[in-house]
Amino acid sequence: MELPARLAPLLEEFDFGCTRLLQRMAGPVLNSGNGVEVAVGPMTDAEHRWEPVPDCWSIRRHADGPGVGATLLVGAGDWGRDSAPGPHPVPPPFTTIAWRLGHLAEMLALRADHTNGSRALTRDEYRFHGDAAGAIAAFEAGVEAWRAALLDADDAALDEVGRCGYPYGGDPEEAFLDVVWWVNQEVLHHGAEIGLLRDLYLRRAHLG
Repeated sequence: MELPARLAPLLEEFDFGCTRLLQRMAGPVLNSGNGVEVAVGPMTDAEHRWEPVPDCWSIRRHADGPGVGATLLVGAGDWGRDSAPGPHPVPPPFTTIAWRLGHLAEMLALRADHTNGSRALTRDEYRFHGDAAGAIAAFEAGVEAWRAALLDADDAALDEVGRCGYPYGGDPEEAFLDVVWWVNQEVLHHGAEIGLLRDLYLRRAHLG
């Protein structure tokens, strides 16, 4: 199926943002943006769950319970993501790389499922990972699943309201093209946050 003209730049942006984030986390090199390749070490488990300030929200073992300010850990398996029913705490809690990366992987996997999958997957069934390698692999899987959902959309599908029935946002009331745009900005802004946290972790000895 031919890629709709309106979707092409958004897919290109999605691919760029995801590739850049994966390189930023896993290495061995990252394009600095001006054509120069910079060496990047793979993210460690300690870095993945580093809490730079007190009372961070993170990915935690269910056996340990939620962090400060969170009331539950969502997700199946051994690990869960700190969460709380709305309204969320004000100001919002600071979140670790693990939380941000887990959020992205979960969002992509669930939105893909609610677009061209079973349309039934919930946060409580999603499996989070406490280790960096597992979390990166889960993000990659989410990227591929969401990308497949995009490639399955023709021009008419982009205007279809509720094509994505993701139950944790406004997707059922939105045209699919608007959902695609929203997912891109989630990847871009959380990707930038993860990159900054990697920079800070590298220089943590100099933090006050």
